[in-house]
Amino acid sequence: MEHIFFSRYKEGSTSIEFAREDLVHAAQELGIKLSKNLGDVLYSFRYRTLLPQSIRDKAPEGMQWIIRPSGRARYCFVATNVLHVAPNTLLAETKIPDATPGIVSMYALGDEQALLSKLRYNRLIDIFTGITCYSLQNHQRTTIVGIGQVETDEIYVGIGHRGAQYVIPLQAKGGNDRIDIVQIEQDVALCAEKFPTLICKPIAAQFIGENRIALFEFEQSSEGIKLYREQHYMLVPPEEMTETDLQIYRQRSLEERGN
Repeated sequence: MEHIFFSRYKEGSTSIEFAREDLVHAAQELGIKLSKNLGDVLYSFRYRTLLPQSIRDKAPEGMQWIIRPSGRARYCFVATNVLHVAPNTLLAETKIPDATPGIVSMYALGDEQALLSKLRYNRLIDIFTGITCYSLQNHQRTTIVGIGQVETDEIYVGIGHRGAQYVIPLQAKGGNDRIDIVQIEQDVALCAEKFPTLICKPIAAQFIGENRIALFEFEQSSEGIKLYREQHYMLVPPEEMTETDLQIYRQRSLEERGN
């Protein structure tokens, strides 16, 4: 990635385009054995691993480099003030009786699959949004004009209490993966192209512990994608729900109605 970046970088640059095949050429010039899965190399630097310090040092003050898609098999280093989204450690959590079937918990393959299952079986998207939601498709992969190939972990559709219909693209993160605004931008673009008549409510979910889940809702503003709200949930056996918990949640509900 350093080789590609600095072969095109000029002092003051804020965007640098490259193609997927450039990874092959760079590896050959450097004598590096490259993974056969080039997509995983790019995915790692976009969502799991920080770019090399030498690249980060070239970002203008107050900004950072990210990698955005720029068409089919094309990408672009972009200097932006967009930051990765991380759970707020001071936020209170809400206990939810865990309805995940035991056999599903036993055989879920990886953090992402386990997270998607827990969200689905515990109706956490419904609870978080206040909308009756239904899973339409998971791992939706498609090509968007001007962006290239995008993939959304799961797409829900839903109906509000006044009959409004929604599409809810979901990004699920476990382990060391990071929630990235670029992915949310892609989800919004996907919904605008594939579901133009539905109200889009992009959401991201992340494990913050074995049974603790952070949910984030985003919205489109004049300045781009912004974090709208965040809520934390803890899945517990029903017997661990205490009267004190229920009193707190009743009080929250009364305060929300008062507002």
